[in-house]
Amino acid sequence: MPQVDYYVQDLDNWAADAGGVWEQYDVHLFYTMHYWGVLSVRPDMDKRIEEVIGRIGDAEHGVMVWHHALLGFPDSSTWSAICNIHNRRLRGCVAGEELLTEIANPNHPITRGLQPWTMVDEVYLMDEVGDGSDILLTTQNPKSMRTLAWAHEYKKARVFCYESGHDNVAYTDATFQAIMLRAIQWLARKA
Repeated sequence: MPQVDYYVQDLDNWAADAGGVWEQYDVHLFYTMHYWGVLSVRPDMDKRIEEVIGRIGDAEHGVMVWHHALLGFPDSSTWSAICNIHNRRLRGCVAGEELLTEIANPNHPITRGLQPWTMVDEVYLMDEVGDGSDILLTTQNPKSMRTLAWAHEYKKARVFCYESGHDNVAYTDATFQAIMLRAIQWLARKA
């Protein structure tokens, strides 16, 4: 996305940078599925990572929780609150699923002007989103949770969660790309 300046950072360095470069980010985008002490480069960083995650929302940074990250930090009640899914236990996962995506809120800046579309992606079956979220995208696919994308606020932060986006099949879909760009812009308070 030429409209987005990005900086890829592993979780340990992201947590170590909190209070420095971290404060300059408009949006924190989480994609990978982190578990305490397993995917950390340095397991001694887990306490720091947990502290920094606890600070998400203390400022007006945008937070995108994208695909695999919905399953991350399974023991963190803070991460569950950020995702607004209180039980994120996975009950099913199917790759290569044809997914008809419907527009639940056509007036939100992320979804405005979009039409329903079909793409192939990995889907998750887990508990639905909690109260207080603006449901943006849904599906009737029985192998997936009904809500595919939602927005809400966590403390001072705007949060956008999106189940879709497993691989290049999704990444090359024009509507998926539009949603990702619009979401980043909305999270950064530039849309």
